[in-house]
Amino acid sequence: MSPVNFADAEAIQILNLLFQSLLVVDLAEDKLKPALALSLPQITRQDSVTLYAFEVREDARWTDGSPVTADDVAFTLKVLKAPLLNNERNKPQVEFIRDIRLDTTNPRKFVLICSGYAPEMELLTGDFFILPSYLLDPEGLLETIQVASLNEGLSELENNQNLKAFADKFNAINFKTDNTYLRGSSGYLLESYAPSQHLVLQRKQDWWGNKQEFSHLSASPERISFHIIPDNTTALLALKNRQLDVLENIPAAEFNQLKTDKEFTSDFALYTPDAYEFTYIGLNSRLPKFADRRTRQAIAYLLDVESMIKVSQQNYATPTASVIPPTLKEFYNTSLDSRAYNLAQAESLLKAAGWVREQNGWYKSINGEKTQLTIDVIYRAGNTNFENAALVFQQSAAKAGIPVTLQAMETSLLSQKSKAHEFDMFFRSLTGNPFVFNFKALFHTSFADLGGLNYTGFGNQQSDKLLDAINAAEAPAEKARLLKELQAMLHQEATFIPLYYQKERIAVHKRFSNTKISGLSPNYDVSSFTLKN
Repeated sequence: MSPVNFADAEAIQILNLLFQSLLVVDLAEDKLKPALALSLPQITRQDSVTLYAFEVREDARWTDGSPVTADDVAFTLKVLKAPLLNNERNKPQVEFIRDIRLDTTNPRKFVLICSGYAPEMELLTGDFFILPSYLLDPEGLLETIQVASLNEGLSELENNQNLKAFADKFNAINFKTDNTYLRGSSGYLLESYAPSQHLVLQRKQDWWGNKQEFSHLSASPERISFHIIPDNTTALLALKNRQLDVLENIPAAEFNQLKTDKEFTSDFALYTPDAYEFTYIGLNSRLPKFADRRTRQAIAYLLDVESMIKVSQQNYATPTASVIPPTLKEFYNTSLDSRAYNLAQAESLLKAAGWVREQNGWYKSINGEKTQLTIDVIYRAGNTNFENAALVFQQSAAKAGIPVTLQAMETSLLSQKSKAHEFDMFFRSLTGNPFVFNFKALFHTSFADLGGLNYTGFGNQQSDKLLDAINAAEAPAEKARLLKELQAMLHQEATFIPLYYQKERIAVHKRFSNTKISGLSPNYDVSSFTLKN
């Protein structure tokens, strides 16, 4: 629930109802529009830098009624870029922003000074939650620190007493239990939160954004209640019992049954937008048994994606060999081998990697010890898609003589295990969008340490340079070439293995209008829901 270091798409959906960014994608049109900003930025290119000029809306207000200003934007950038803070998830997203220039005549105007130029920078300059400095830094501890000083060589700042004091305070906030600091400029307040159970948002009275001219900014429902249900079966039962108005990620088989249920479809509308969410597996390349990429490639050939889709997704998914959606043909590397299930190829690669097939499995001498190739797979509990895919893999691996154990675990424990590198293999999903291709946090070696988001240990000096070049590329053709090179490298290393992109499966009660169904996460805009007469 941290607006700086949120963990998943569900957290983003809720934070979007509490905080706002400068810009927002209107799900009704899948188009970039101003949110806290008065308009889209004015862009000026100057040699090696690009200037993005913004103005905050004059009527934008914090929860206490005070105005949102350019100082709040500067404060947010400091929180996102500074060392010592728990900000590793969003730090690479604003790395290209080198400085902020405040207007001395208008407290709402500012210019972001950015390295180079790329088309997606327009979105990225406005795609982070703006934080209230009055609430998070009432002592002004970060006031004397300049954004420009937070780019390189941060060792001196790590000894800055003000920064250390702020970091101690900020990092100690438990956003799961303390809603004191979850007060942004958006239309809702967190009324109650019972972790792993439910979360209730209450609409602000006389919210500044509830005006007719802001059709893409809304806070229509008086109260929004999110129910945290640990498994799909229980969630589906709650939907059928009319205890939920909205349910997403409905398992494919159950979704098909709902389509034929006339009583259900008289109350609910069903949607299947093409999502920008893909399922993938991660292999811990740090483990000696997975150190040889031929071993990882062999495992990739045992991932029977066609059967996984058939069992868990039916017709609601598209196989992919890349982190890029196949629908984005300009950027998708079509030359990649899809690695369809191939037992013979897997066994050949295992032999090439030094594994020897014995009666009860594959063995290899690692650090002087005879080691059997076994795989422990973890995935999020209650997710039948992951569970079915893991079962398919377990059966496929058994045919190759590789014992596989499966363990479902709570989201928080799964995240903890991933960050601590305490896993062999996991099934996870990731949500992206068609506007930005910044993969640095996932694949750069600077994020491969404990706690970083590069869970699999992918990367080297060459891939790091490639990731930096992708973020700096200006021309679409050059960006496409570099992205295809990255896809080929990921495919060869086989630590992060994409499986399929899915269609979302959503049910929404028909008593609502203005639902704004979209392929972009969260696939609907609950803040805009209105009751039909």
